[in-house]
Amino acid sequence: MSDIGRERLLAPSDQGATRPPADDGVPEDWVSALSSSGADQQAAMRALHDLMVRAAAHQVWRMRSALPDASPGTVDVIVNQAADEAMTALLRKLHTFEGRSRFTTWAFKFAILQAATDVRRLQWQHREVELRDLDLERVPHDTHDGPERQAEGADLARAVAGAMDTCLTPHQRRVAVALLVDGVPIDVLAERLGSNRNALYKTVHDVRRRLREDLTQRGYLPVDSSRTDLDPHPHATAGSS
Repeated sequence: MSDIGRERLLAPSDQGATRPPADDGVPEDWVSALSSSGADQQAAMRALHDLMVRAAAHQVWRMRSALPDASPGTVDVIVNQAADEAMTALLRKLHTFEGRSRFTTWAFKFAILQAATDVRRLQWQHREVELRDLDLERVPHDTHDGPERQAEGADLARAVAGAMDTCLTPHQRRVAVALLVDGVPIDVLAERLGSNRNALYKTVHDVRRRLREDLTQRGYLPVDSSRTDLDPHPHATAGSS
């Protein structure tokens, strides 16, 4: 296939690009077909792979500006790799499909997530991830605010930095800075740390909870009486995460 032809294939159409295709010519019961054997399973697997390729192609095309090399040949490789990995992940979780949405909608999400993950990984493959503590001098400031707002912002920034020093473990501080300040994608950071997304999501959740507690107690944030997840002793467990 020529580069122009491949670009036309990968480029999403103006209509329906973000929706999974209609279920024309595919199994009525995807789960049964994929769980069976013989010709029915093979046909379902081919149809599923086609769906994954289309979904991955759409997502990679949307994010192509982030790729170090966005040539059609490279994009084609990324799309097919993402489709294969997404299909493998879906088949491992096939038994969890509950029918709350169309199967194709459910499957579409696997390919979208995997393609986005692969693009971000390529975007960061030659970039260093610096695990560091918060340095207020390196945090961008909004120069459009007036002097009073800038002073308030600087005061809050110092309060956040102080809370990070006293309430968080070194690991929590560095994960928080990497994800929330430096903008490192969570899947990239998980890979560099030999961790996983769920573990880092939990770390960020704990970070936000502890910072919120500290800043609320010191009057920087209003008390939210509707929250039930606040720890009345935020410093007592600082070494547990």
